[in-house]
Amino acid sequence: MKVSPEIEFNQDIRLLVYRPNGVINEAEINRVIGVIEGIEAASQEPFNRFSDTTETHEVELNFRYVIQASLHRRLAHKGRVPVKSAILATDSTLIHYARMLALLTEGSSIKVRVFQGREEAAQWLGVPLELLTSKAADQTNPSN
Repeated sequence: MKVSPEIEFNQDIRLLVYRPNGVINEAEINRVIGVIEGIEAASQEPFNRFSDTTETHEVELNFRYVIQASLHRRLAHKGRVPVKSAILATDSTLIHYARMLALLTEGSSIKVRVFQGREEAAQWLGVPLELLTSKAADQTNPSN
């Protein structure tokens, strides 16, 4: 199911794939959280997440917002079956915020890990690498 150009939900394997382009800001994160919470409300079945931030060119976030969004998700997911959220990040700012998210959700039912390679993320999520390969990466590097 294609939710938007950046978000795809594969119901068969219960995996949401998010590939943001350009700018990541509060409005974009709020939109993705809305999609995740909409899927959670429509189905009690757990699903994992994969965020590929390699096509992001600018980050307009701050610590306060990341802390609030992380704690909101931690509380909203309380009592649910554990899920995994793999974040592919190569930009130092995004790596920093993703690690902060992982720290803030530690001990909750959302297990967040940050990766710099798709192979490790696919292995951790237990999905075929092809599902995590972006269309742009396919066009520039068919072996990705």
